[in-house]
This record gives sequence, C-alpha cells and structure tokens, in this order.
Amino acid sequence: MNRDIQFDDAGKLRHFLTVDGMSRETLTGILDTAESFVTVGEREIKKVPLLRGKTVVNLFFEPSTRTRTTFEIAGKRLSADVINLNAARMSVTKGESILDTVRTLEAMHTDLFVVRDSASGAAHLIAKHLPPHVRVINAGDGRHAHPTQAMLDMFTIRRVKGKIEGLKVAIIGDLLHSRVARSQIHALKTLGAAEIRAVGPRTLIPTEIETLGVAATSDMEKGLRGVDVVMMLRLQRERMDGQLVPSEREYFNRYGLTEEKLRHAAPDATVMHPGPINRGLEISSGVADGPRSVILEQVTNGIAVRMSIMATIMGGSEERI
Repeated sequence: MNRDIQFDDAGKLRHFLTVDGMSRETLTGILDTAESFVTVGEREIKKVPLLRGKTVVNLFFEPSTRTRTTFEIAGKRLSADVINLNAARMSVTKGESILDTVRTLEAMHTDLFVVRDSASGAAHLIAKHLPPHVRVINAGDGRHAHPTQAMLDMFTIRRVKGKIEGLKVAIIGDLLHSRVARSQIHALKTLGAAEIRAVGPRTLIPTEIETLGVAATSDMEKGLRGVDVVMMLRLQRERMDGQLVPSEREYFNRYGLTEEKLRHAAPDATVMHPGPINRGLEISSGVADGPRSVILEQVTNGIAVRMSIMATIMGGSEERI
C-alpha cells in the first residue's frame, strides 16, 4: 500500500493525500457517501451537523477559485467553522516556514487542514508533522496529485454513465504538467475503466505514462475514436519551461475539442474539464456549452464529494445526515 495512505487505530482513513494505492472499496465508499450529500444543497437550510464544533483551515499557498470555494462551502454545509487564509498575507511571506505556520494554526486547535501548494509533497510534509487527531486533505500539490478533483470527476462520470467499470476514457491536453491527470488515471484504473488514452502533443505527454497502463497518442482522431468520456485538460503555460507548443492557434487546430472532432467519440460521449476553461484553446464554446458537457455539473458535484471526504476522515460519515 502507498505509505501516504494512513489509517487511524479504528481503521478509518486519517488523511486524504492521494488516490494512488487506495482500494476500490475505499473510493467507492467515498462516492456512495457523496450521493447522500447531493440533496443537502437543495434544502432550504443547506446544513448538516456532522462537523459541528470542528475547525477547518483552508491553507492555500497557490491561487484557486473553484477548489477553495467548494471546500469552503463543503465545510460550512457540514457545520464546521471554516477559516480561509490568503498566503500572500501570511507569515510565510515574511520568512516563516510552512511548518511553523501550520504548527501555529494547530496550536489554535485546528482539526482539519485543506492544503494547496505549488510544491509537490507539501500536504504530505504537513501531515507527517501534525498530531494524530489533526487531519489533512491535499487540495493539489505541484505536478503531483489533485485527489479530490479526481474523485469529483469519478462521481460525475458515475452519475452520468451509471458506472465507471468498462468505460473507455480519453484524457486530452497538457498531461505533463497536470496533477489532475495523474490522479484521474489512478482513480479510473482502480474503479475499473476498460481503457484510458492519453492524447496530446508528444512534448506534453510524460514519457513514463504507459507504465501506468495508459495508451498514449498524438493523433486526436485515434485518441477520440469510440470513447465514452472525454476529459480535457488546461494548457498550463505557467508551469512550462520553454516553448512546448508551437502556438495557441496551432494547438487549438490540432488538440482543441470541437464539435467536428467530437464526432469521433461515442455518440453519447460525455465531455469534462476541471477548469478553468480556456475557450478557443482547449475547447470550443459550442462543446463547452453543448449537451454533452458536464463541466458545470463537475463544479456542483465537487461540493458533495468534498463534503464526503471531509466527513469520512473526520469520522462523521456514519452519523445521520
């Protein structure tokens, strides 16, 4: 088992740092629990008391809108006290280490840290230096992992398709710099996807990706042919060293998802994107806003899934919702 997956003395998941190495039973349990949280957002009073009295700190050292906001909403719907910290205004900019900052916040009786950082392994490092009763969720670390995004993607697929097992999935775009893609691949493999294809310029596909059981191709038509799910990725220019794509126009012509290219996929193929979307670069507006797109559903589902993960590691998922 992956050493980053830790359980407490009662056998419950202690942190949520990665999906790599998690069992199908654990991932399915999170998805099943998320189903029970979907209707909370439809109630007049959008709250359940599972984390009442708990303090959650969203510790984001890297900018985010969707992830931070959905974690904030998820925590508040679970009745936790949620604190959002802006890294640009924190002591780390004055020379204090991340661990010193976390220890200071833990001394204020924080129960759960949601951590996002541009450095791979940041959440793992923090988890190793906290007492056993404090939990950590990885909200994205460098190029390494984004496990909660992968789980909301799995939840969305399962709700739309009714299953994940046996599906053919294409992940298209900048896989080289994508922590989302790495987590998606691990989750899809564990939950029984029949085939996973990595599609994009050779300069943006990791050389070792085929060792994960993924078929890589730079041929968009071949990559899309007959797939059930199309997962688009953002072109992450801020993480690129050098010119890895010739031009934005060329990239869109070859790898931007258009209605014409989408015809190569299965007739009922579902289109996804973790956001933020670059229209006219990774995807056309016609596809992003079209009937096959579930991009906004992903955002909505992110709240239920993050509620599920928070409740699971805090030990509240078995209480009455």
